[in-house]
Amino acid sequence: MSVEPLALDTDPKAYLALHDLLDEPAADAALTDREREVRTLTREVVSREVAPRAAGLDATHAFAHDSVQALARAGLMGLVFPAHLGGTGDTNVAYAVAMEEVTAGCAATSLVFMTQMHAAYPILLAGSDELAQRYIPGLLDGSVYGALGITEPHAGSDVASLRTTARPTGDGYLLDGAKTFITTGDRAGVIICFATVDKSLGRRGISAFVVDGGWDGVGHGRPFEKMGMHGSSTAELFFDGVRIPADHLLGEEGQGWRVVMNSVVKSRISAAAQGVGLARAAYARTLAALTRLHGSRLPDEHTFALAELRGRILQGRLLLHAVARQVDTATDIPTGQIGMMKQACTDLGFTAAVEATRILGPYGDLAVLGVERCLRDAKVTQIYDGTNEIQRLLIGREITRAMGELT
Repeated sequence: MSVEPLALDTDPKAYLALHDLLDEPAADAALTDREREVRTLTREVVSREVAPRAAGLDATHAFAHDSVQALARAGLMGLVFPAHLGGTGDTNVAYAVAMEEVTAGCAATSLVFMTQMHAAYPILLAGSDELAQRYIPGLLDGSVYGALGITEPHAGSDVASLRTTARPTGDGYLLDGAKTFITTGDRAGVIICFATVDKSLGRRGISAFVVDGGWDGVGHGRPFEKMGMHGSSTAELFFDGVRIPADHLLGEEGQGWRVVMNSVVKSRISAAAQGVGLARAAYARTLAALTRLHGSRLPDEHTFALAELRGRILQGRLLLHAVARQVDTATDIPTGQIGMMKQACTDLGFTAAVEATRILGPYGDLAVLGVERCLRDAKVTQIYDGTNEIQRLLIGREITRAMGELT
């Protein structure tokens, strides 16, 4: 087989033709006309501006600035935000569909894309109108990059153990501490920082703040070397006596945990959509490579394996759309249900990439075909936004509560 780049990486028409072929009527039937319109627009932008850059970003570790800016110019970064802030007021399903499309073209670009929303959403959720007007439009138009500062060296999934402190002063707060594994942390101009105002209160002592990345005392670490997602950056953040004005508090003091929990619903939709998008990318790349090798008639062993993958991808997409639709229509979504979506869809992305690599045999290891990139990119989706072990714990707690109600 030729080891030249696949056509879907170099020719937007080939990219569109293959991914249009992979659409499933069973999943599309539940989408509105507007949601299908968002998917079409996103896929077209990805085919021209995102997918052709993906391999180069992975090889050079360059930041996916141009790809993200293309998505911003198309108006895709503000899908779930109101028009007066620069958004389009679309559904969570539309956002999930767009995330899947961006990820299928370049997972690293999708990580930056979703981080912009993750930084803007807590401000929309709990910030004042003035804060929203000051910070959200820039995040949506890509003129400033954002970061979500939760994880610390000693506090990952256990947010209640945060050591970063915000000490009240006469006119605001004094912030001290450090964050790690922060997506886009090296270049963030807007940081949503979670810190404790009273360690003795545990999660009830956590507050959330909007921090300007250029303020005195804010330090940005160098990006880490990572296994995958090379076109996005992950770094440490440092806060040394940073003065935060009182009006940069999100919600009320001690409500940071509530902001976290309301925000992770959006971020776990993002991660789940990445899982489905990575599974679809691995499938599409495997199909394209096998067709180059065998022509249109594939060996039965490959056909059977691809058929299995196709069914699992459809299941993941249906789960993603169903839970995102619930978020659009219901006021209280069980944490376990969000966890099932995140865990199942990100596990799908990783296992599909493993299976695609197996199907291709020695060719699966070739960087030029991009399947091994899917495998490397997929692993971290099982870890961030609450590890999949944590998701299983949350699901198990709901099962225990349900059983307790029966006895």
